Amino acid sequence: MNSGAKLSAQKHHFRAEHWVVVAGTARVTNGQETFLLRKNESTYIPIGSIHSLENPGMVPLEIIEVQSGPYLGEDDIIRIK
Repeated sequence: MNSGAKLSAQKHHFRAEHWVVVAGTARVTNGQETFLLRKNESTYIPIGSIHSLENPGMVPLEIIEVQSGPYLGEDDIIRIK
């Protein structure tokens, strides 16, 4: 993810996600909490949690996303306006 980029807030009915930062800094919103993650740090996004991701840093953000749940289709993304 490029510097300054942000993904829209979203949630999922059927999947959870685990994000691991490989490079850069991530600003994560997970439910009511917003926090920073750096290289080798991670967070768990439970099913149904409203979440978003952005790169507040100057270098590209790289994360690994592990999805788990009974259904992992892309049509399970509910964008929050």
